[in-house]
Amino acid sequence: MMLFALLMASADPAPIIVTGRGLPPAEKAGAAVVTLDRGRIEQSASGRLEDVIRDAAGVQSFRRSDSRSSHATNQSITLRGLGGNASSRALLLFDGVPQGDPFGGWITFPAYATDRIGEIRITRGGGSAFFGPGALAGTVELESAAPSDRERLTASIAGGSRASLDARASLVAPTARGSVSLSGAVARGDGFVPIVAHDRGPVDRPAPYRQESGAARLVQDLGSVEAQVNASAFSDQRDRGVPFTANRGSGVDMSLRLVGKGRTKWSALGYAQQRRFASAFSSVNAARTTSTQTLDQYAVPSRGFGFRGEVRPLSGATEIGLGVDGRFVRGETRERYQFVSGSPTRRREAGGRSGTVGVFATGAVTTRAATFSASARVDRWTISDGRLFQELLSGGAPLTDTRFPDRHGWQGSGRVAGEVRASRALKLRTAAYRGWRLPTLNELYRPFRAGADATAPNAALRPESMTGAEIGGDLALASGWRAGVTGFVARLDDAIANVTLAQGPGTFPIVGFVAAGGTYRQRQNLDFIRSRGIEADVSGKIGPFDARLSYALADARVHGSGAAAALDGKRPAQTPRHQLSTTLGWKDARERQVSLTARALSAQFEDDLNQRRLAPALTLDSYAAIPVTRRVALELRGENIFDRTVEAAVSNDGMVERALPRTLWIGLRLR
Repeated sequence: MMLFALLMASADPAPIIVTGRGLPPAEKAGAAVVTLDRGRIEQSASGRLEDVIRDAAGVQSFRRSDSRSSHATNQSITLRGLGGNASSRALLLFDGVPQGDPFGGWITFPAYATDRIGEIRITRGGGSAFFGPGALAGTVELESAAPSDRERLTASIAGGSRASLDARASLVAPTARGSVSLSGAVARGDGFVPIVAHDRGPVDRPAPYRQESGAARLVQDLGSVEAQVNASAFSDQRDRGVPFTANRGSGVDMSLRLVGKGRTKWSALGYAQQRRFASAFSSVNAARTTSTQTLDQYAVPSRGFGFRGEVRPLSGATEIGLGVDGRFVRGETRERYQFVSGSPTRRREAGGRSGTVGVFATGAVTTRAATFSASARVDRWTISDGRLFQELLSGGAPLTDTRFPDRHGWQGSGRVAGEVRASRALKLRTAAYRGWRLPTLNELYRPFRAGADATAPNAALRPESMTGAEIGGDLALASGWRAGVTGFVARLDDAIANVTLAQGPGTFPIVGFVAAGGTYRQRQNLDFIRSRGIEADVSGKIGPFDARLSYALADARVHGSGAAAALDGKRPAQTPRHQLSTTLGWKDARERQVSLTARALSAQFEDDLNQRRLAPALTLDSYAAIPVTRRVALELRGENIFDRTVEAAVSNDGMVERALPRTLWIGLRLR
C-alpha cells in the first residue's frame, strides 16, 4: 500500500501508455502460429488452461485426463507427435518466464486461472534458438491480461456436477502511470470414479480435488522504462480414486521484467520459483478388493531461478537482436518405500541440480513482398551433484550412497525462415530449425510407479535434440476469414522414453520388487523419433456466427536398437495420429452467446510396445451466456455433454481408466 501511495503521489498528469508486454517475438517470420484471444479463452466449458490450448490441434498432454483427475506428474505439453514421455517437449512461458516444474518439467495447470490471461500464442515447431532450451517441439506463450483486455472488476461463481465449485475474481486498479492487478481462484469437487464401471471393485472410490491460485501484478511506467512485477502462488490437491494415492503440490513464483521504450528496444527479466510436491502410490489386487501402499514420496522440494536479457539495436526493415539467458534448477525426491505389513522399511533420497546458460542472435530483413529471418544460439549445460541414497529405516550402514559424476556440454541451435506475399491475400512460408532439451532431474534421478508398473531413472541420459523443417501458407480474406496449412517433418534424436526391460515378478535396481503382471522400465535415450504430418486451421465470422476448425495429422515412429530394439517402428506412447478441434459460436448485440466445441482423437497406445490400445475419443462441450442485468450474466457450461467414455489409461491386466465424464455447470458472472 505504501508503494501504491508513492506511485500515485508522483503521478505525471501527461497521458502514459503501458502495455504490460515484453518485446514481440523475433522469430515470427515463417512461423505456424495460432492465437487465442480473451474472448475465446472465456468461452471454455471447463475454464482450464489445458482445455483452452487444445483449440490448436496437435497440442497434447501425456494423458487425456485433465488436472482434476490426472496425476500431476503426467501433465505436460508437446506438439507434432513428439510425445512418449510425461516431460514437456514444448516450452510454456507466462510473461516470458518458463513454467515447467524445476524438478520434473511437468505443468501444474491449476496454477493458471484463465481469468488473468489476456492472450495465448501457440507456435508449432522448434523455437529453441530464440526462446531457449525446451522449445524443441513448439512454444505456448501466455500473456497477462492488460487493463484494456478486461473490465476493472470481474467475478464468477459456478456449481457443477458432483458437488463441484468454481469461483474466481480479478481486480484491475489503474494508476496514473500504470496499473495494479489482483486475481484469485478456487476450485473443488467430490470427483468421479476413474476406473470404468465394468472394471471397478470395492476399493474404487471417487477422486476428489481442491485447487487454489492467486496472483498480483504491478505494471508501472518509469519514464523510458516500463516495469512489470509479478507474484503468484498455488496449491493443488488431488486423489487417484483408491486408498494411498493422494498427491499434493504448492508453489510460489516471482518475477521482474523491465522493458525499454526508447528507439533501441531492450528488455531484462529475472525470476525465482519454489515448488513442493508429495505423492503416495499403491498396488491394487486383481479383484480390486484391497489397495496396498507401495511408495510414500513424502517430499519433493525444488527451486529454480533464471534471467533473460535482450537488446535490439536495429528495428524497421532490418532488425537485429542480441541476448543472453539462463535457468538453474535444483531438487530432490525423498521417499519411504518397500512396505511390510503397511509400514515402510526403507528410505530413499535422490536428486541433483542442472543449469543452462545461452547467448543468441536474431536478424530479419523485410521487403515489400518478403521477410527473411535467421537466429542462432549456443548453450552451455551442466548436470551436477547427482546423488542416490538408500537406507533401512531400522538403521545401519546405507544400502546405497552413490554420487553420480558431474557432466557438462555445449548445444547449438538455430532457425532460418522466410515468407513471401504471393498476393494480397496469400502468404507462403517455410522454416528449418534445430532445438534441444536437457533431461529433467526427475528423469535423471526419480523412480516412479503406475499401478503394478515401475520405472527407474537413468543418471546417464543425454540431452534430446530435434531437427525439423516445414512449409505452409496462410490465406487472409477480406471477409475476415483466415486459413492456414503446414506440412512438417521432425526428427528427435536421443529421445528420452520409458523403455520396457522386464516383466514381474522380480526385484529390479532402484525400484525394488515388481509384482506379477507388472512391468519394469527404465528411462533411456532412443535412437530417434521421426514425425511427419500436416496441420490446418480455419477461422472466421459470418454475421453473429463464428467458427474455428483445427486439424493435425502426426505420423510418428520410434527408431530403436539395443535394449529398445523391440520399439523399432512403433508409435510413441500416448501419441494419437489424428487430432481435431472445431468450435461453432453465436453472439448477438445484447451479449447473448452460445458455442459448441467438438474434439476428436484417434486411437493411441498406452505403452511403448504398443500392446495396450486406447480407443478413439469424441467429446462435445458447450457454453452459453445470457445477460440478466447490464453487469451480471447467467452462464451455462457443459463438458463431455454426451458422457462419452474417454479412455485415459489401461493397465497390464486390461483395467481401463477414464477421463472426465459428463459435467454440467450453472453460475453467474459479474462484470
